[in-house]
Amino acid sequence: MNARKIPRAMTIAGSDSGGGAGIQADLKTFSALGVYGASTLTAITAQNTLAVTAVHELPTDIIAAQIDAVITDIGVDAVKTGMLSSTAIVEVVARELERHRITALVVDPVMVAKSGDSLLRQEAVDALRTRLVPLAAVVTPNIPEAETLTGLTIATDGDMRRAAEQIVAMGARAVVVKGGHRAGPATDLFYDGVQFKEFSAPRFDTPNTHGTGCTFASAVAAGLAQGKDVLAATAQAKEYVTEAIRHSFPLGQGHGPLNHFYRVWG
Repeated sequence: MNARKIPRAMTIAGSDSGGGAGIQADLKTFSALGVYGASTLTAITAQNTLAVTAVHELPTDIIAAQIDAVITDIGVDAVKTGMLSSTAIVEVVARELERHRITALVVDPVMVAKSGDSLLRQEAVDALRTRLVPLAAVVTPNIPEAETLTGLTIATDGDMRRAAEQIVAMGARAVVVKGGHRAGPATDLFYDGVQFKEFSAPRFDTPNTHGTGCTFASAVAAGLAQGKDVLAATAQAKEYVTEAIRHSFPLGQGHGPLNHFYRVWG
């Protein structure tokens, strides 16, 4: 196989020592969807299915060096960002993505872990909103994240639409407001400044949903790396995450992970 024809994606995110979320989930997703995955580590977390017990942020010069090393040699067809945690990290990531003219960018505005632990400092929200969102091909917030980005309270379908419109008005080319925190079917709302489209799936009675947001965003990035448009990449991501949740498995004593390799493991 000619390596130059293999789709390539990079995740810029934190490490989850339990393997369910963060760069571990992203790299599993890239592999499962047939995309070569590279990574830039922003932070190391001591994390399992119950809690985040420690966080160590990497120096910004090391973060910049990782991004530069991957892009200048291996190259990327798409990039996904996850846990960025501080204003300084958001700023250096935005600067490097601008310098390398990355346009196929998926921004997952990670703020809180499944355990409830904070992964983004409050002071960094404005930097995320003003520096990174405008660079995004698509932003993938869940409802609490969309509320933080927009200042809106989201309780109805109309609220989701207003939040989506505000995020696109911030400069993103598209947004997917994920509806997993609402009752009923898991319905996500796509908006690209022109059209709204809903992606709905049944809700499964399982606590094993650790890494859902990371996985969804990296699946969208995989689709972009494969040359799909944002709408098609979103459809692929929704289907993949739905089946990964359907086939999720208990691991540890808290929120277990998705089954990223359900096509192999069943």
